[in-house]
Amino acid sequence: MMMRAAEKQFSMLKDKEIIVGITGGIAAYKTAELVRQLTKKGANVHVVMTKNAMEFVTPLTFQTISGNPVIHEMFELFAGSKIGHIALSDIADQLVIVPATANIIGKVANGIADDFLSTMVMATTVPVFFVPSMNTKMWSSKIVEANIQKLKDAGYELMEPASGDLACGTEGKGRLPALEEILEKMEDIFTGKDLAGERMLVTAGPTMEYIDPVRCITNRSSGKMGYAIAKMAKRRGADVALITGPTSIQFPRNDIDIVHVTTALEMRNVVMEHYRSASVIVMTAAVADFRCREENCQKIKKKGDNSCMMLELERNPDIIAELGKVKEERIVVGFAAETENLFDNAREKLKNKNLDLIVANNVAKPGIGFGSDNNEVTIIARSGKMKQVPLLSKDEISNIILDSIKKILKKKRTKDDWY
Repeated sequence: MMMRAAEKQFSMLKDKEIIVGITGGIAAYKTAELVRQLTKKGANVHVVMTKNAMEFVTPLTFQTISGNPVIHEMFELFAGSKIGHIALSDIADQLVIVPATANIIGKVANGIADDFLSTMVMATTVPVFFVPSMNTKMWSSKIVEANIQKLKDAGYELMEPASGDLACGTEGKGRLPALEEILEKMEDIFTGKDLAGERMLVTAGPTMEYIDPVRCITNRSSGKMGYAIAKMAKRRGADVALITGPTSIQFPRNDIDIVHVTTALEMRNVVMEHYRSASVIVMTAAVADFRCREENCQKIKKKGDNSCMMLELERNPDIIAELGKVKEERIVVGFAAETENLFDNAREKLKNKNLDLIVANNVAKPGIGFGSDNNEVTIIARSGKMKQVPLLSKDEISNIILDSIKKILKKKRTKDDWY
């Protein structure tokens, strides 16, 4: 039962009324998947198309995916007798225009309202988010640059287009950004910025310690928990730097400073280089405790069917313990992934490493922890107070951890050592 509840991922878009405006660019076909993803996240999506957009995709496609009628006529009514562009803008929580062509950007920037979509933009008071996509020469033209600046000055949200191969056969800036990035920005718009002004350093993923050029010592960490914390902290307004070991997961934001490392020594060096600028340090990385004393330059070959090989290991630096000695007023949060004596081991780590919080989870439990999108944790404060968090998505757990960090920051700055 709990697992089924966790399967529906946390989203700020759930139960929101989202208007998707589609204009006449080749990237219009990609918007069908965006609408599908929005409905999957629990949003109620209304699609508005320009006449040029219908040259690329039919309204029936979007009506089928969204479950709502698609509006494309200038004087179309909404919900019976209500004036369409006014009534639809009144129920909206957010309006996203994707793809946003040079034409719609120019219209809105200069106050032109000559179709349903541009008229609705003029009538709405909710956030309007433009996702430009066009030929690279058009994007770099002085007129488009000036119109983009006008939209920014007027308080509209915009994304930069991506670079790559364009439909016109050229290469450059002008591609529609990845749908994951668009969705993340839409979530961002709905999220309060209660961590603005904080500088957060997050570590994530495993480290790899080489035995020879082919083999290594590593662990099962996927990096998902650390990536979720970095993402949610950025959504909430923090300035975030992410130090990550080798992972196979994609990060949905391009506005976070990311440093890639492989070994524990590399992670230690980067952390100690950057920690001074951070107000909060969250160490989710599963750093290998040991490395080979000597790394073989050539692949080690088997010697006989029953032969065994002895590896001489030495300890890696304890990065979080080192931080605990020099942290001063910084908040340091650790993680304890245990298979037994969960609370005893977590409390010992919390005390011995001089942490402010520790997040403990039982990685022996099926369906949570390493590699999963869900987790079940206990947050333990330095005072001994504990908060048990049931099975939730790692995004939701990240927000709960960030809430705890926010409380500590507030109390520390008022000199109340309650935690």
